[in-house]
Amino acid sequence: MEKIIPISERVLIKPLKAEHKTKSGIIIPENAKENPQEGIILAVGNEVKNTIIKVGEKVLFKKYSGTKINYKQTKYLIIHQTDILAIIKE
Repeated sequence: MEKIIPISERVLIKPLKAEHKTKSGIIIPENAKENPQEGIILAVGNEVKNTIIKVGEKVLFKKYSGTKINYKQTKYLIIHQTDILAIIKE
């Protein structure tokens, strides 16, 4: 099985999908959706210094951060560890 392993202080994230509908039921077209700011950490680079950032954590990150990757028909985001704003605990 292939794995994507980020290099240096980068983190691989699987972005969670943005809402397709508003609370009042209005459907949002694809081109009007905002960039997702929430995702799950899939891998961390070998130089990530923050020990709180772990694989499997749900996080919030800066809106326009990182590089979007489309690998084997799956969308990923590679961001710098400092672009992670918070960890979501549920």
